[in-house]
Amino acid sequence: MLKSFADIFKIPELKRRVIFTLAIIAAYLVGAAVPIPGVNAEALKALFAAQRNALLGFLDIFSGGALSQMSIFSMGIMPYINSSIIMSLLQGAHVIPYLDRLAKEGELGRKKLTQITRYATLILGAIQSFGLTIAIAKMPTPGGVPVIAHLTAGFVALTVLTLTTGTVLIMWLGEQITERGIGNGVSLIIFAGIVDRLPSAVKDLLRLLRLEEIQFLSALLLVALVLVVTGLVVWIETAQRKVPIQYAKRMVGRRMYGGASTYLPLKVDQSGVIAVIFAVSLLTVPLTLAQFFPETPWARKLGEWWGRGHFLYQGLYAGLIIFFCYFYNSIAFNPVELSENLKKWGGFIPGIRPGDSTAKFIEAILERITLGGALFVAALAILPDYLRKWLNAPFFFGGTALLIVVGVALDTIGQIESHLIMRHYEGFLKQGRVKGRWFNIR
Repeated sequence: MLKSFADIFKIPELKRRVIFTLAIIAAYLVGAAVPIPGVNAEALKALFAAQRNALLGFLDIFSGGALSQMSIFSMGIMPYINSSIIMSLLQGAHVIPYLDRLAKEGELGRKKLTQITRYATLILGAIQSFGLTIAIAKMPTPGGVPVIAHLTAGFVALTVLTLTTGTVLIMWLGEQITERGIGNGVSLIIFAGIVDRLPSAVKDLLRLLRLEEIQFLSALLLVALVLVVTGLVVWIETAQRKVPIQYAKRMVGRRMYGGASTYLPLKVDQSGVIAVIFAVSLLTVPLTLAQFFPETPWARKLGEWWGRGHFLYQGLYAGLIIFFCYFYNSIAFNPVELSENLKKWGGFIPGIRPGDSTAKFIEAILERITLGGALFVAALAILPDYLRKWLNAPFFFGGTALLIVVGVALDTIGQIESHLIMRHYEGFLKQGRVKGRWFNIR
């Protein structure tokens, strides 16, 4: 495996892509450490220490710690994800005919849709930045010292402009990684923020052990549980259902074509980390709206209900993850189109009639395997709350962060390995590739 990593730097294009990706991630981490002027750093630190196990602390993970420092990247990539969700929902529901026409125009239409998503990100970033600024300013701190001493209109306007610009810059950085680097840019930025906090999480665990706030046996059990969960995440993320495909023999001129057997790989967790990221970003919307009316009774009640560990929050979180797993499949995978292509090229599933029967068969398999993957991801997402309750675990040791880290790592390693094998180098494994595990179910 070490030799395979060394081979990366023997391929000029792959080397350039990896170095470019690392440079962009480094630039993001530097920006995440640049604070906004006018913020009381000690009061902010005390606020996030008190909110470490609440939703605010959870969102801080996705910003790579930028939110707890009130840096120029505090908003993270969430506005861009929210705008992408809105665009996907509008296209899936066929609400706006103009968007449907753009989706059918190929590359030109895709570029126009991307441009609309960017404008929507700018608008949502401004709204969410305003809500975040007001929320941070009015949240009570343990010491009673306000985070923002002078909340003036000028300060709010400058902060909103700075945070919105930071969001647009992160969006651009993510797009640059996707186009000129290696891996998915948005996912890698979130991945970098989570991994950057790993040393502090280990330090917190050692501190709890030293202060005897957590027993050694509990810490050992926690580490073992993290290893087991990591193995399960890899197992689910690489699991596939292989549908056998047979191609009929046909004569073209004097040559015989077809007759080959292959398979159609259907991933158990097709959406990967996308469903989790979408669910988290959507859950922040009600809190953002509540910050515009912080003194109203409904906003206070929402603040009580919208806390990690509350049954309403947990139920909505799990439900949204399951919904987005199915929603992503409906967009990324079209059984009808697939069955038509198979029929066109003389392919068929043994024992299944071509056409509608094939589409229904594939759709039924997708629904079953997606349910299993979605339930696993939903259960993994709410695992951190019970770890904190039972084992007094640091917040990093959670299923959501683990799922994102493992999923993005597998995807990025898979892309690197594809570049290596395409240029006749060995992959990371001596036998086989970093690819999906499979099993047969009907």
